[in-house]
Amino acid sequence: MNYLASYLNGLLVAAGLIMAIGAQNAFVLAQGLRREHHVSVAVVCMSCDALLIVAGTFGLAVLLQQHPLAMEVTRWGGVIFLVGYALPAIRRAFGTQALATHAASRPQRTRRTVLLATLAITLLNPHVYLDTLVLIGSVGAQQSLPVLFALGAASASILWFFSLALGAARLAPVLQRPMTWRLIDLAVAAMMLKVAWTLLSPALQST
Repeated sequence: MNYLASYLNGLLVAAGLIMAIGAQNAFVLAQGLRREHHVSVAVVCMSCDALLIVAGTFGLAVLLQQHPLAMEVTRWGGVIFLVGYALPAIRRAFGTQALATHAASRPQRTRRTVLLATLAITLLNPHVYLDTLVLIGSVGAQQSLPVLFALGAASASILWFFSLALGAARLAPVLQRPMTWRLIDLAVAAMMLKVAWTLLSPALQST
């Protein structure tokens, strides 16, 4: 019974954190709607989450808390990247050509380019470390069966990102209107800027 309880604890704790709307989820959603290497994007996101969850559960959370400089470097890198990603989305939304699903209207980026952007969205966001390493990892370290807890948490990430990417891809043919894609671009840009501000504001308040 303890086996199932530890697994379900990990599944539920991680689901509550991962499913919250954030920069990573907005990026996966946008890639799914574009049908632009969306399955590969989901694989990268859930793989990073799984590695960070395991690392946090087995001790890296404490190590990270002892080195605040690493979090500061990540914070500023994340702000720069998120703003840099949001600005082109705003330009597309207000430009003469809205985002479209057809390759003829907007050529697909290479898989390498998309995956590098996915890694940046994931690893340059301190919230990812807070959720996976610190919060999930701290809870997992206190479990009687931390391996099963980590497995449950990783399962939540796998289920969520695959569902998000594949579900968005299924909706893409329905969302053909240019105004719909303008709103999607604006929503993604707003989310990126919101996350960038939440990263930046603590640093500004401390100065």
